[in-house]
Amino acid sequence: MSDIVAQTLPGEQIRITTDTATEPFWQAAKEKRLVACQCADCGHFRMPPTPFCPECQSTEKNWPELSGRATVYSYVVVHGFPGLPDITLVPVVVEFADAGQARLVTNAVGVNPEDVQIGMELTVDFVDIADGWKLPVFRPSAD
Repeated sequence: MSDIVAQTLPGEQIRITTDTATEPFWQAAKEKRLVACQCADCGHFRMPPTPFCPECQSTEKNWPELSGRATVYSYVVVHGFPGLPDITLVPVVVEFADAGQARLVTNAVGVNPEDVQIGMELTVDFVDIADGWKLPVFRPSAD
C-alpha cells in the first residue's frame, strides 16, 4: 500500500461561475452547507441544478440542506495534472441517501486512492477556492 493521499487542485486554481440555477448551491457552500435542488411541485432532486424539473417541467425549486453523507457511485484515480505532476486526484461521483437519485461529481480527499471503492461512505467537507467561494469535497466517513 502506498502513502499517496488524494487531494484537490490548489484552491486558487479552482474558479467557478454561477447563474440563477446554481447560485443557491454555491451560496450555501460558502456557509459550509450542502444543499440540493429539489422540485417544489413533484419533489424530484436534481444535481446539478437546472432551471426546470426534468420530471414535471416545473420551475419551482426548494433547496433542502442535506446531511452531507454520501456513497461512492463511481470514481477514477488521476496521477498528475498539467503543471502539477506530483498531485493525485480522485474525482468521484457520489450519491446521497437523502436526495433521491441525485448525484454529484466532486473529489475524494484525504484518502489513499487504493482504498477508494464503489459504495464507500464519505462525508462532505469544504475547501477554500478562488474568489471567496468554497468547494464541497468528500472525505472518508469516520464511522
